[in-house]
Amino acid sequence: MSIAPSIILTRLDVQRLERLLDSLDEGTPGIEALQAELDRAEHVVGHEEVPAGVVTMNSRVHCREESSGKDYHLTLVYPQDAGAEGTVSVLAPVGCALLGLQVGQHIDWPAPGGKTLKLTLLEVEYQPEAAGEYNQ
Repeated sequence: MSIAPSIILTRLDVQRLERLLDSLDEGTPGIEALQAELDRAEHVVGHEEVPAGVVTMNSRVHCREESSGKDYHLTLVYPQDAGAEGTVSVLAPVGCALLGLQVGQHIDWPAPGGKTLKLTLLEVEYQPEAAGEYNQ
């Protein structure tokens, strides 16, 4: 397991995600991992200050699993918005790991069966903050 890369979060995402955590029942899968991600954020910035290449909530990303070369196009969403093809909940292991990541960084993604995959963030295809859409 590699050391997790530093992450950048927006204050608005942190506030919304803390409200989400407060609303969930104890023991809900993903709570502890998401809280750990929020706690380890090295930079929490205003929504107008976040660099365009950072994954924020409702961002669409292009990433690659290194060992297979398979590309993924995913949109990081709140749990209630997950389920549609191409969406991943922030409470899912890969969703939580993508939050705050910057283009060029990679994460270890715990896959089913105990295997660990390495995902590299290639591009943030859409970021609400870069598009001036702060109410997502």
